[in-house]
Amino acid sequence: MNDDDIRDALETFITEARELTQDFEEGLLELESAPDDPEAINSLFRAMHTLKGSAGLFGLRHLVSFTHVLESVLDQLRAGTLHVTPALVSALLPCADHITALVDGVATGRMSPTPAEDEVSARLLAPFSSGMVDSGGPPEIAVSGNPRTWLLSLWFGPDCLRNGMDPLSFLRYLTTLGTVVRVITVPDALPPADEADPESCYLGFEVEYVSEASKADIESVFEFVRDESTIRILPADDAIALIESLPENDRIGDLLRRGGVVTDLELARALRIQHEAGPLGKPLGEILVAEQMVQQPVVEAALGRQRKVADGRPQDNQTIRVFASRLDKLIDLVGELVIAQAGVGSADGLSEVQQHVLRLVEEVRHTALSLRMVPIGTTLRRFERVVRDVCLDLDKEVDLVITGGEAEMDKALVERIGDPLMHLVRNALDHGIEPRAERERLGKPARGSLRLHAFHDAGSIVIEVSDDGRGLNRDRILAKAVDRGLVAPSATLGDPEVYALIFEPGFSTADAVSNLSGRGVGMDVVRGAITALRGSIDVQTAPGAGTTIQIRLPLTLAIIDGFLVGAGDSCFIIPLDRVTECVELPPSAAGRSLLHLRDEALPFVRLRQAFGIPGAPSRRQSVVVIEHSGQRAGIVVDHLLGQSQTVIKPLGPLFKDVRWVSGSTILGSGDVALILDIDALMAQYIARDRQRRLVPA
Repeated sequence: MNDDDIRDALETFITEARELTQDFEEGLLELESAPDDPEAINSLFRAMHTLKGSAGLFGLRHLVSFTHVLESVLDQLRAGTLHVTPALVSALLPCADHITALVDGVATGRMSPTPAEDEVSARLLAPFSSGMVDSGGPPEIAVSGNPRTWLLSLWFGPDCLRNGMDPLSFLRYLTTLGTVVRVITVPDALPPADEADPESCYLGFEVEYVSEASKADIESVFEFVRDESTIRILPADDAIALIESLPENDRIGDLLRRGGVVTDLELARALRIQHEAGPLGKPLGEILVAEQMVQQPVVEAALGRQRKVADGRPQDNQTIRVFASRLDKLIDLVGELVIAQAGVGSADGLSEVQQHVLRLVEEVRHTALSLRMVPIGTTLRRFERVVRDVCLDLDKEVDLVITGGEAEMDKALVERIGDPLMHLVRNALDHGIEPRAERERLGKPARGSLRLHAFHDAGSIVIEVSDDGRGLNRDRILAKAVDRGLVAPSATLGDPEVYALIFEPGFSTADAVSNLSGRGVGMDVVRGAITALRGSIDVQTAPGAGTTIQIRLPLTLAIIDGFLVGAGDSCFIIPLDRVTECVELPPSAAGRSLLHLRDEALPFVRLRQAFGIPGAPSRRQSVVVIEHSGQRAGIVVDHLLGQSQTVIKPLGPLFKDVRWVSGSTILGSGDVALILDIDALMAQYIARDRQRRLVPA
């Protein structure tokens, strides 16, 4: 038995099982809002059916038995003998969580459930076993309605036993989809006894099979042995009448696929064979017959209905799974290319060939970074379940509206933004949106609204969490801050400064502690997590109208466009998306920290002073004007060195306490430049006037 192959197959199963479970949960939430949608029910059934079948191939009986009950429930929904209700959805949603836990157990190497998991399984399935469904063993599908007879020719690969795949387990699983009428064992490849390898598979099987399942569903049974085996599934009944009833303006592949006599995988394989043969290759129909994917009369019937179409059908988008570690390595290599590019780009008199190479490096950089970009919609849709469950606990009715889910960001950021968003969503539901009675008294709709919106802006991605609730109470926040000693009683703070106090550690205006909030932990965690991702967070609120919390993050954590500046002999990088303009520092600003720029009071910080750089400043200094949380500020530097492709290098644990720096990069000259943490730098130096109004720590 090849342990590596078994491990690879199991990893594939775990990944697909997690995806199917996520699809199952999202489908349940959609089904609750559209209970009469048959396609939604069919999609849920297919997810559980596929998961059950895949688990059965690895002998995961606890997963098979659990998903079988859910499959039976969904089958009753399909048949109309059971109807979608909020109570049913509430009973099914925890089952998705439990399946995830069982799959996580398999991922750690536990192929059997723990007693605690068995107890949870029994508790979750109890409502379904009391008359709702038959929770016995997997039944055979009744051959009624529209059954078809199939002829299966199964030649498993010689190494399937070594790979942990028992051919008989596939035959046994076929009985859960239909009826195995007859099995003929074909020993043609069996060698003499003294030459036979006991771990090799030599037998073939010819199976007569009756089922209501589609050819694609039958083919999915052999998912994990398809590559090394020869699997032929041919319809024994007459498919010609069905083919002839289809529209005439389809190509032959579409006709056969829609007729159910070939699957997408078979069609793709035949098209690949045709493509590899070149212009002189056989027609698609002949290839399908030669590969024993379909009988000649069926192809002839499809040819009779075919009408040639001038323009070809566009190819579907396809995806491929890639290990994140490989992408990380690619990004690192591209980063080294960018550094080398900067060194070459600094040379004079580049040849045309060298310039072309630089352009190719730039294109490779963009392509490599795009590989890590994923839509944020998947993360945002997970909150549908959170909103539903929290609203049940709070007895509130809230509509969740998700927009901009197609906006893409770095996968590493997507994985780390989930927890901060969770805090914001739960706070909005608990503190922001009023109870039903209060909303009606205020003349608002009884159902509240929570909106998650994502969009790209100036090289960043912005995520907004908005509610139509009561808004933040400015006076109450300020009074609480004074009471806790965060602000002097005589202080005069603007609205942005007051609302920023909600992110202080331990700050809370809740009168009572609940299961959701009130302990003062959460919002400071949100700010810390966002800051760690080189992002910023901003609050906009209106009393009685609601609150919007805006999170701004970089699109990627690997490579950014930077603006290179100098102070003395040191070089620094300012993220280019924060830079708005550059102006010369007037002599009148000497000894001051405020600059009047076009009737605007612009606070600024001197980079030399911030980092203690020795020596006299240059005679002509410049101010790099940046935008920070909707406010503008300036950084005084000695030299403006221009735009630079910046490969972010972490500082390492030795420099974890260095202030105002988020990372480093290597310049084309080989020198090291520090990447400025604009948020931290401005919070320390630009807001001096606000700091003076705060109580000293």
